[in-house]
Amino acid sequence: MKHLPKHLRPRYRYLAVELESTPDASFSRRSFQRELWYAAGNLLGDPGSADVDCTVVRFEFSEGVGEAVVRARHGHAAEARAALACVASVDGHDLGVVVRGISGTIRACEEKYLGRPRQISAQRTVAFEDQDRPAVERNGVLDVRVDDRYVGATPTDFE
Repeated sequence: MKHLPKHLRPRYRYLAVELESTPDASFSRRSFQRELWYAAGNLLGDPGSADVDCTVVRFEFSEGVGEAVVRARHGHAAEARAALACVASVDGHDLGVVVRGISGTIRACEEKYLGRPRQISAQRTVAFEDQDRPAVERNGVLDVRVDDRYVGATPTDFE
């Protein structure tokens, strides 16, 4: 079977996506893909989500932060961004999703938008609600462990 000529092949755009959750969050590419498909289906309907064709092609997530590259059909990048904005949680963990940029190839997407160094996190103990509690600090923001969940705080909350 012959390949289609280049001018007849479908064209895609690649979205560089930053993911952030609590430090104890852990989920797979498959879970994120499933939530993205559900969000696109709920927002755009079945025909609209089929037109956008959101597919996670690269995925990395650990210690509450990660990156992904999401493929969308050419001309439907705005709908893909809207579907990504509707993803609020994965496997019961709250999730923040930020689109860093859009590119025409996976390689350009990774080089332009995903090439920065990883966030540095540090464990420390802070006084919160009149008790010493464990916390994880990332880029000046603290996630304080309260019972079985994390609460977000800034250094000014402890002054």
